[in-house]
Amino acid sequence: MIEYFLPILAVFMGVGIVLATNHKKTTFSKLLLSFSGAFLLAVTLFNLLPEVYEHLDKVVVGTCIMGGILIQIILEFFSKGAEHGHIHLHGDHHQFPWMLFLSLCLHSFLEGFPIHHHETMVYGVFIHKVPIAMLITTFLLHAEYSRFQIIIFLSVFAIMTPLGTLVSYSGLIPLGAINYINALVIGIFLHISTTILFESNQGHSFNLTKLLSIIFGFAIAYFV
Repeated sequence: MIEYFLPILAVFMGVGIVLATNHKKTTFSKLLLSFSGAFLLAVTLFNLLPEVYEHLDKVVVGTCIMGGILIQIILEFFSKGAEHGHIHLHGDHHQFPWMLFLSLCLHSFLEGFPIHHHETMVYGVFIHKVPIAMLITTFLLHAEYSRFQIIIFLSVFAIMTPLGTLVSYSGLIPLGAINYINALVIGIFLHISTTILFESNQGHSFNLTKLLSIIFGFAIAYFV
């Protein structure tokens, strides 16, 4: 049950941190984002990548990973980078942000697929979703969407990853196809995590604290 519970808990934690800090960006949130990028990258390389290479042809794996990177780039065209810690939306904030909502939901749904067969991945997804949930909550509150719209957005976003895990476990999709989807998800994770690491500081320069948070993320992932 932990694979279904933790992704939902991550969203609730993100919302709670934002409300507790009065919607302000803090040093903690930036460090958490850097840590999450390092941890997600490491668990992907340590756990998920070797598995798909074991079951699929190497050329096929590489093609799927590149496909996953491309999918994430397309999703970010609509989400404006929310998956890795940035939202730059303009226009009428009274209109529900459908493109942001749909792209984030699809991203969250896909990232749920590897979790059932690779339980360690749930910790990477969990740590990744906390700062992203903080970012989305801050954006929605500052944009002054209605309380009902915010609740619907965050609730659906919270259940999409467990839904992806449930679909992968249900047998509706053949195991062979799951391996291809997991390879796509590797590409998505690689793009997101490396983008977080390179954009974690303005001007692409790392201070010592963030460097240590990244090293700590790699180390924790190694021992999980």
